[in-house]
Amino acid sequence: MNREMVRSKWLFCLKPRPQASLRLFCFPFGGGGASVFNTWVDLMGDDVEVRALQLPGREGRYGEAIEQNVDQLVAKIVQVLGNYQDKPFAIFGYSLGSMLAFEVTRALRRQNMRLPFHLFLAALNAPQLPPTHPPIADLADKEFIDQVEYYYQPGGEAWNNLELRELLLPILRKDIKLYENYDYKSEPPLSCPIDIFAGKDDRSTPLETTRDWTEQTTEHMSHHVFEGGHFFIDHSLVDIQRIVATGLRRRS
Repeated sequence: MNREMVRSKWLFCLKPRPQASLRLFCFPFGGGGASVFNTWVDLMGDDVEVRALQLPGREGRYGEAIEQNVDQLVAKIVQVLGNYQDKPFAIFGYSLGSMLAFEVTRALRRQNMRLPFHLFLAALNAPQLPPTHPPIADLADKEFIDQVEYYYQPGGEAWNNLELRELLLPILRKDIKLYENYDYKSEPPLSCPIDIFAGKDDRSTPLETTRDWTEQTTEHMSHHVFEGGHFFIDHSLVDIQRIVATGLRRRS
């Protein structure tokens, strides 16, 4: 497999823009694939190339084993990002994607690689805080579904259609297990600004736990609160995209 195939495999690009002056990497929530960011491509502007993280085990990589070790997964993403050091970039992450975006950024710093000039992180409590609810990944199916519905309040066709849910559940369970295996280690704060997006009624990520992201940057932390639970993006997508696009335009 050549370098370009590896790049496309991990960082899917619906519309390559080789002349763009910067890139936006988008990291999806647990159970999600790169396609959840398809609508972002044209809204970020012609000067931004949008590439979405495609993790193993979903969509075009459905037959691949899902990574269960955070450090190993972060190392693989960092290795791929080594091919994208030629232009400034920002990262948007959602839930599990936010955790990966944060840890990837810290790993890039440890390796003296180019860092994102801006982080946009959604639906994740500040990582230095303790877990906000007991582990659920190893529960029996019915109890697991009950706890997912309580804490994460999923909706949409993929969850409400029982056949699609059956396909999603093994992926979601492993992604939640991946997050529950995450072991935060203290490091100096990052030197890029961070925008934090939070749901007012998110049971898995209580609003007060998102304010402490201020400790993770020496720059400005902007805090944006939206109506809704963990998937507040379903109702606030346009507003979130506008905030991200505005932050990118400041750089370009």
